[in-house]
Amino acid sequence: QTLRRALDENDGDVLMFLPGAGEIRRAQQSLADNPPPHTRVLPLYGDLSAEDQDRVFDESAHRERRIVLATNIAETSVTIPGITVVGDTGLARRSLFDPGSGMSRLELLRISRSSAAQRAGRAGRTAPGRCVRLYAAGEFAARPAFDEPEIRRIDLAEVLLEQLAWGARDPLTFPWLDSPEPSAVRRAL
Repeated sequence: QTLRRALDENDGDVLMFLPGAGEIRRAQQSLADNPPPHTRVLPLYGDLSAEDQDRVFDESAHRERRIVLATNIAETSVTIPGITVVGDTGLARRSLFDPGSGMSRLELLRISRSSAAQRAGRAGRTAPGRCVRLYAAGEFAARPAFDEPEIRRIDLAEVLLEQLAWGARDPLTFPWLDSPEPSAVRRAL
């Protein structure tokens, strides 16, 4: 509904942030069942081939309005030509290490305010634009200012093995940009 309203009320193309590839495929199917007129739907996520990802940026094929369904891969350092509207679910899938099981798992999480600002910034990069957040303003205000650094969410075993192979003597005193929890370092060692 948000995509259709965005197409009706705005010029240009729409970039919709969804949490993962599964949600993108479901949205694609929903749009294929009842396609908006004169639009092309393009997915954008990390597991797509480079050729499929490049289609999103190909201006020569830009004859119809586009709906780009993307994960947070499109959140930063990307300018997609023609995007004037961003729809933001405010969600992302992130890998979290579970010390109890010793395994990492993907978890659906609310993004931070800084991530939301990055997403909103994808609209209007090449022309005036707007962002439609699919969550309440009060919920936005309650979100953390920044995402937790990845070094504090992942299994550190591989990182520490590389450090030790490079000749680091003590990972607990290594000059990290963002320091991991000492307990996570000890567990990984």
